[in-house]
Amino acid sequence: MENILTQLNWTGVIIGLCTFLIIGLFHPLVIKGYYYMGLACRWLFLIAGIITLVACVLVDDTLWSVLLGVTAFSCFWSIKEVNEQKVRVERGWFKANPKHTKKAVD
Repeated sequence: MENILTQLNWTGVIIGLCTFLIIGLFHPLVIKGYYYMGLACRWLFLIAGIITLVACVLVDDTLWSVLLGVTAFSCFWSIKEVNEQKVRVERGWFKANPKHTKKAVD
């Protein structure tokens, strides 16, 4: 049994688990980003996405390149999610930041 475990390729499992964790991390980042910054947090997701996409292309290691690519496209997807978060706040599904009552919804 021990020989079988040492001979298996765990790269796919590691990539799958890390992808799951990265996507799970971005859900609260979108909520908190919109709460504190409003629609302006889209720019942070865009910049982070571009940086991680460039890093993805420049890194030689397959595992890290894939994880950077997943992070990049999670950032790009989060731009869309911020727009949807605006609608969720307007519907009352999430609370608006009282300090930015007008700004957070704009």
